[in-house]
Amino acid sequence: MTRVVVDPITRIEGHLRIEAERSNDGQITGAWSSGTMVRGIELILQGRDPRDAWAFAQRICGVCTLVHGIASVRSVEDALGIEVPANAQLIRNLMIGAQYVHDHVMHFYHLHALDWVDVVSALSADPKATSELAQSISGYAKSSPGYFADTQKKLKDFVEAGQLGIFANGYYGHPDYRLPPEANLMAVAHYLDALEWQRNVVEFHSIFGGKNPHPNFIVGGMPSPISYDPSSATGGSASTATNIVTLGHVRDIIKRMRSFVDQVYVPDTLAIAGFYKDWFARGEGLGNFMTFGDFPSAIGGSQMIPAGAILGRDLSTIHEIDLYDPQQVQEFVSHSWYDYADGKDTGLHPHDGETTLNYTGPQPPYEHLDVEASYSWLKAPRWKGHAMEVGPLARVLALYASGHEPTQELANMALGKLDAPIDALFSTLGRTAARTLETKIIADQMDSWLDELMGNIKSGNLDVPNGEMWNPSTWPRESKGVGFMEARRGGLAHYIVIKDGKIDNYQAVVPSTWNAGPRDPSGQPGAYEAALMDNHQLAIEDQPLEIQRTIHSFDPCIACAVHVNDPDGEELVQVKVN
Repeated sequence: MTRVVVDPITRIEGHLRIEAERSNDGQITGAWSSGTMVRGIELILQGRDPRDAWAFAQRICGVCTLVHGIASVRSVEDALGIEVPANAQLIRNLMIGAQYVHDHVMHFYHLHALDWVDVVSALSADPKATSELAQSISGYAKSSPGYFADTQKKLKDFVEAGQLGIFANGYYGHPDYRLPPEANLMAVAHYLDALEWQRNVVEFHSIFGGKNPHPNFIVGGMPSPISYDPSSATGGSASTATNIVTLGHVRDIIKRMRSFVDQVYVPDTLAIAGFYKDWFARGEGLGNFMTFGDFPSAIGGSQMIPAGAILGRDLSTIHEIDLYDPQQVQEFVSHSWYDYADGKDTGLHPHDGETTLNYTGPQPPYEHLDVEASYSWLKAPRWKGHAMEVGPLARVLALYASGHEPTQELANMALGKLDAPIDALFSTLGRTAARTLETKIIADQMDSWLDELMGNIKSGNLDVPNGEMWNPSTWPRESKGVGFMEARRGGLAHYIVIKDGKIDNYQAVVPSTWNAGPRDPSGQPGAYEAALMDNHQLAIEDQPLEIQRTIHSFDPCIACAVHVNDPDGEELVQVKVN
């Protein structure tokens, strides 16, 4: 038995360490996930104005550019009972949807595809044969022999320069890379196209939020004045950022989003998956899935993505969840570098959450973590005592199980082409496929939200913010709320306690805490840990490609951190907020 250490997991946001026990036949028999950076935003927010919380919380991450901002304003709105105008709700849905499409495409091509695509192999591809392959799976306009020949030359220039640049951090030449050279070249070309595509997509958030990353928000709605007057686009006193011209530009961006998803992303996923069908039978782990729900209707009530829990793969039953119930949602720190006043085995609801840092791990440099003790800066959240997986797979399963027809049709189409049963989704490759399917589902929905917004504007409804509860003098002396949403990586909830107009307690329970968290007091592993122990064999000990595939299928984001140390443990950066 040997201990394999991957530190850091590359091509993710933040810093994650994986330790895995490998038996003599290569099987992973034990796995531990360690978030090795600490998040202190909860401490920074204490005592501050709740209306400003979103601006701090949004800086938790530079990849999830808006989700923490929206979850934060929703927490304050929930605590104070503020109703959000229909236009603001639609604008938020559009911004969240755009982030889904942008982030999922970027994750697939730039973070995850290199686990399946051998970039170096593309150098031996025949551009004409690559063109024929591409045209056989899609009508993408760029699929000419010259296009692929140009891509191949760019790649050759990288290699001849002695470095792979943006294509670094891959185990190229590993025996489990299975794509033919032409498929590899096609994927590399689309990798580069996705870089160009995303430059236009990010304009979406700049239109409604003023900038990207980290667009602007406001408690009670959106800071996006609207005018349908054509003159508002030409300057003067009636000028607004959101007008008939910019809304037309938004429509064009949505069209470009959908085109790339339909002609490139979906076909590429199906093509690559066809060579790795055995990965539909590994990497599940927990079999428990949870969604918080999102994309509320403009007039309140229903949500496009339902909330609920699925236990033990049973799609016939979606259990109701209550994020406010202290018996349902608890965070544990028995294997985390935190202390609780009532002991490390205590479970705390986030409204009662504590952020007391206590690093007891080994001093760097070190060989292995003491996994019997505390080994992560991530807590271990649980729902009714169950470890749960959140993310695109959980959402697709919830939509499928609840009878959402577009999801059922799309999932059945994809699985039919791959000759795979619905159970195939419970896996590493199923997780990757679910992300692709979800992207198309959301992209197809975005035109409807824009149509509804433009219909409101044409009818004279220009309301965006609700300022009724803006003044703290109107607030109750004490209140608490939960701002929840479906971030790209899964269910996200910000919990806030407000006393005398200031933040008394703040806890962010993020998707990668649910998925990447350590064991709890009863020894239950988190989703990453359980997935790695599900039918994984390491072919080459010092090239743990199999670990990368499964961990990247979750799209880790461990960027909830403010602390950086050098290899000797000396602090390199300290951030002070007055």
